Amino acid sequence: MAEKRDSRPRLQDVAHRAGVGTATVDRVLNERGNVSEDVRRKVIDAARALGLRRQLPPSYKPLIRLNLILARPDLPLIARIALEFRNLAKTIDRRISLHITTLPHETPEALAAAIRATDCDAVIAYAQNDALIHDAIDDVGKRNIPVISIISDLSGSKQLAYAGTNHHTAGRTAGFFVSRMVPLGGPVMVLCSHLGFQSHADRIAGFKEYLTEHAQKLTIVGVVEGLDERDRSREKLIAAFRERPDIAAIYNVGGANLGVRAAIEADVLHERPLFVGHELTQYTTQMLRDGIMTLTLDQNPRLQAQFSLDVLMDHFGYEGRPVARPYVSNVPIVLYGPENIPPAP
Repeated sequence: MAEKRDSRPRLQDVAHRAGVGTATVDRVLNERGNVSEDVRRKVIDAARALGLRRQLPPSYKPLIRLNLILARPDLPLIARIALEFRNLAKTIDRRISLHITTLPHETPEALAAAIRATDCDAVIAYAQNDALIHDAIDDVGKRNIPVISIISDLSGSKQLAYAGTNHHTAGRTAGFFVSRMVPLGGPVMVLCSHLGFQSHADRIAGFKEYLTEHAQKLTIVGVVEGLDERDRSREKLIAAFRERPDIAAIYNVGGANLGVRAAIEADVLHERPLFVGHELTQYTTQMLRDGIMTLTLDQNPRLQAQFSLDVLMDHFGYEGRPVARPYVSNVPIVLYGPENIPPAP
């Protein structure tokens, strides 16, 4: 019986593919010098194409400039995302530099212009899933600049990857807990920024879906678009509460949690409603402690930042990253209630 040959690539295979000798391959992979830049690149490209299981020489790793584009940096979630990227950027390869572009407005026009204007090698952005954004991604793609979306997916675009949680699942999760905590049912009010963000649309869709399937005594009587602005959200909610003072639960899929608190404390409703929202911030932490909020679903900004950086490093040829094509985000949702709030740093 013939002996089974090991199918893993060997130095001889790399040498054959690159058109050089094995001694040259050894010199390149072990950085012994005396090899031209052209030959060195041929050897490295051959090793990568064959899937040679070893770390590539650091000198081959390219310089990468990353452009993180964030609108409305005053929002707690956006501030957390920026902080996590800054912290992680200090720990990764020194050949990678992070540049943060902040915008005062989150309109598709503003985000699309910022994406097109980048002079970096890659873009990471939080944006609405809009045709203008898709066109901007197409345009920078012609310059070989990949784009990663964070927080909210840009499905249907030519992005390299999405880094974030499954928002449809988050919405269904919220529906599950609301149905258990309001077993007698009643009217439910939903607050979002606006439905142009796929993350908000997906959360609402998942929430509605779960209630339809498992909690038909709970009825969504309104979806308020507050643009993630505290005062606007408060005013719109108070107006909605005056029309339906019997609201049993509020689900906020966006970031205006302070607006929800202010509306609840306006004492328009017959009874204090259940309040479920998103993100663990200094404000939601206090609301959980005060009994205003019962549950918040956090989307792990640090892991979103880590996944984004891992994907881009793998894309640009950095070996040993814990990701592989097709890049599928597996950032988990973390649930926080009054009893498991982490201590302040």
